[in-house]
Amino acid sequence: MIVREYEEDEVTVHRVPLYLMGGIVAISLALTASVTLGFFERQSVPAEARAATGANAIQERSLKFFDEADGTVRIEDGVTAEVLARYGQGEGGFIRASVRSLVHQRRIRGQGAEVPFTLTEWDNGDLTLTDPVSGVNIEVTAFGSMNRVVYADLLPSKVAR
Repeated sequence: MIVREYEEDEVTVHRVPLYLMGGIVAISLALTASVTLGFFERQSVPAEARAATGANAIQERSLKFFDEADGTVRIEDGVTAEVLARYGQGEGGFIRASVRSLVHQRRIRGQGAEVPFTLTEWDNGDLTLTDPVSGVNIEVTAFGSMNRVVYADLLPSKVAR
């Protein structure tokens, strides 16, 4: 049997992974600096991009969201109080998450649920959920086509009567 003795301070680290990690850090810093210095454009802000392209709102709907005692989320038209949808426990995860983030912003500002949210469909296909109280927007389209459909079904031309 061959026994090899190691000194307590002997630690070996391969150089290749260290060089690769150093390269990743260097590339990240170079890309960040190039955006800061203007070599690459920053990511566009959706509202600014729509203004630059001349996108127009084609339809809007005011929405109010209510948590019921049994855990159901009820969505009503903000003007007529017509019930547009109900999502029981375990359903409507995207709607629950997105609206909770907006409600959180209202609570930070000490505001309540009196003012409805606004859902806007743009002629370029985008959907935006806006909180007029806090000024926070959620670009619904950015979360994928399946989540877009959930909100698109709440628009006036999509709601089953």
